[in-house]
Amino acid sequence: MSRNLILRSFALRHAIRNAVRPFLNRTHLPSSLSNSKTTSLFAATIASTLLPPFHHSRSLCSAPANPGVVLVNSEEEFNRILTKIQDNSLHAIIYFTAVWCGPCKFISPIVGELSKKYPHVTTYKIDIDQEALRGTLTKLQISSVPTLHFFLNGKKADELVGADVAKLNRITEKLFKKD
Repeated sequence: MSRNLILRSFALRHAIRNAVRPFLNRTHLPSSLSNSKTTSLFAATIASTLLPPFHHSRSLCSAPANPGVVLVNSEEEFNRILTKIQDNSLHAIIYFTAVWCGPCKFISPIVGELSKKYPHVTTYKIDIDQEALRGTLTKLQISSVPTLHFFLNGKKADELVGADVAKLNRITEKLFKKD
């Protein structure tokens, strides 16, 4: 990493840390975040992603703790999975993420909970920093994380870009709720 990039990254983290600190010291969060589960996740995410000291290196995405979430490590594996979803008319979520992404860290436990809530839907997790997946990411035009692609009966039915928990819940409820 170049010295200028490191200095800019450090300055950005410092600015964000100073902007977030007063917010974390408030006794109440905005009404849109008043749900206690959301409040806890939000506070934990901010604390874990923005407040630790800056580090120059990072590791790739580790294996998910939830067995309902499958980690995809190569373009060939992704192509096999996509073919399987389409040929077998399966329900699936493809979750594009990155280790360094704060919103991804915020939404990741929620995606994990949804995979437990909808066991008939397989969630595939893809770390965008894996070199073996560059061609796939370019072909799918993945330019922001988190991005989630939702497949219903083997066809792409919806897409979510960003960590909008309410929209994520609406989409999964609409597509995957068993009557």
